[in-house]
Amino acid sequence: MDISCERRMRRSAAPEPMKESNDHRENAKLSALLRESRSAPSLPPRFQEAVWRRIQEAETAVRSTSGPSWLEAFAAWVLRPRPAFALATALIVAGGWWGAHAGNQAMRHEAQARYIAAVAPSALR
Repeated sequence: MDISCERRMRRSAAPEPMKESNDHRENAKLSALLRESRSAPSLPPRFQEAVWRRIQEAETAVRSTSGPSWLEAFAAWVLRPRPAFALATALIVAGGWWGAHAGNQAMRHEAQARYIAAVAPSALR
């Protein structure tokens, strides 16, 4: 097929656009009829009472079961953003302090060994 034939087929296959009517009263009547035709299903008798009873039973069941262990409660608290950030900061500071303290102890021990080697070199052999 040539290109002009394809264009003609596309034009003929395309749906015609809908023509808008200027009579808005018909649209309003149709909308009113559609609204009237929709029926809301009626609720079963004593529906609200049954809902509230089920809610109270669920709350009672939650209260009666044993709550989370202290470890689960602590983990839930720690995993919140603010406490998690505070805990991470505290661990970083504690790790830095521990590293500085251990380094200071190692340096002091090495300094003592050098002093002893300088004062009494034969004591180490």
